[in-house]
Amino acid sequence: MVAPPVNIAIKCDKMVNLLKNQKEKSKIFHYDFFSKNRRGWIRIVEAFVAILLIVGVLLIVINKGYIGKADISEKVYIAQLSILREIEVDDSLRAEILNAHPIPVVLDQFNAKVPYVKNKIDTRTPDYLTCEGKICALDEICALTSNIQKDIYAQAVAITATKEVYSPRQLKLFCWVK
Repeated sequence: MVAPPVNIAIKCDKMVNLLKNQKEKSKIFHYDFFSKNRRGWIRIVEAFVAILLIVGVLLIVINKGYIGKADISEKVYIAQLSILREIEVDDSLRAEILNAHPIPVVLDQFNAKVPYVKNKIDTRTPDYLTCEGKICALDEICALTSNIQKDIYAQAVAITATKEVYSPRQLKLFCWVK
């Protein structure tokens, strides 16, 4: 066998050394990348976890305990709308609302001025709610006059006309949990 010339062996060694140097220069592909900077990476991960913990605690504190609170607003909204729709489509109840004078008519006056509307509101109100109604002119602000220290849900419906009478009014229903 013929021995390789010395020039070729030197060139091969230089190529191997050149490849090693290139690998060392690009540490991202080198296996030592994480071992030499392990302390730095651990600090970054610790900082990230600490930020997540602080944000989590802040979100819980800001939420003020509403996590376990049951939200019944959708049930109240559906109950109010069903009561108001029944009154809105019943011609006799519409006529009773349109003929009530003077307006606004508050709940105390419902028995004398609109007894059938009051009866409909009382019979259709679910057991867990207390509801009051008020009849106002359509262009007025129709607010609850009594002072109640609970969450109040309000819905309104426009009662505009019957075949005989055009006197636009709004019936507003205020409900809260007993």
